[in-house]
Amino acid sequence: MSGFPIPVSVLTGFLGAGKTTLLNRLLKDPALADTAVIINEFGEVAIDHLLVEQASDGIIQLSDGCLCCTVRGELVDTLADLVDRLQTGRIARLARVVIETTGLADPAPVLQSIMAHPALVQAFRLDGVITLVDAANGKATLDAHVEAVKQVAVADRIVLSKADLVTDASELETLRSRLRQINPGADLLDVADTKTGVAALFDCGLYNPATKSADVRRWLGEAHDHDHHDGHDHEHDHGHDQRVRSYSLVHDGPVPFSAIEMFLHLLRSAHGEHLLRMKGVIELSEDPSRPLVIHGVQKILHPPVQLPSWPDGQRGTRLVLITLDMPEDYVRRLFAAFTNRPSIDTPDRAALENNPLAIAGR
Repeated sequence: MSGFPIPVSVLTGFLGAGKTTLLNRLLKDPALADTAVIINEFGEVAIDHLLVEQASDGIIQLSDGCLCCTVRGELVDTLADLVDRLQTGRIARLARVVIETTGLADPAPVLQSIMAHPALVQAFRLDGVITLVDAANGKATLDAHVEAVKQVAVADRIVLSKADLVTDASELETLRSRLRQINPGADLLDVADTKTGVAALFDCGLYNPATKSADVRRWLGEAHDHDHHDGHDHEHDHGHDQRVRSYSLVHDGPVPFSAIEMFLHLLRSAHGEHLLRMKGVIELSEDPSRPLVIHGVQKILHPPVQLPSWPDGQRGTRLVLITLDMPEDYVRRLFAAFTNRPSIDTPDRAALENNPLAIAGR
């Protein structure tokens, strides 16, 4: 039986971006053995040359041992059914889940399903979001559909498809630049590159399976120029793009748990619908030797966890926010108000350990 939590990858992208083509290629890789693929409708997706037999309840057994399931009702029900099949022995092993969204889908509800359900959060962990962008139609799609911009904004990996159909190299570079502006923290890959395989697309989460340890810098996207991106004053400015902002909040030194708790509570209460994604590592005053890791989508906050120690030696508080129509000045002022106020009453360490992460339920 597979160990928990099981990594979940979300594959998204606008209509015609090539999600199914990429999925077919990935499923032929032995590295994705024991993977369950959840899709919305079999009528919309053609799994090439892999179908062997159709089992009951929307489960299709693929020739390499993968499972393919339709979303029957809520995604939560489908994920819960996979866990039940695993625990009762109807599935021998489950190493990973890949969820392919529809082309018009907002990825946020999918991410929230994984983060918010009390049972599923024990069984699954969000590995990352992979967003495909059609290079031939990407500009027009981003201009016309804010959903496409949101799909790019929340991605951990952005994959450019159909670049060979673009004859003007400057147009292709303009699109690449635009994607980097929308989401400077994501890796930007080309689907035609032989290196764009399982190793490059998966394992986006906090833990690096190669080192068996947390890789905070990589997870936060700090290998990229992330320090400040305000969506304005760029050579190639576009209407929907201006609504998306990606920026970091940094505070040197420890922060009281109650200050972070109240900051997150007020932020999500006032502007939660506009918070596309948030990742953070926090140095707590109550226990500075163990960083607190937070991960949120809109108003939903994954139950925070404390790492055993600082993996990269760089302490302090670092939050990365990707927002839509959220006033950045408000966020920065709110963050400063709580991180620069030592007079806030804070619980002692025992109280923190007895009720460690109450902010998850707020």
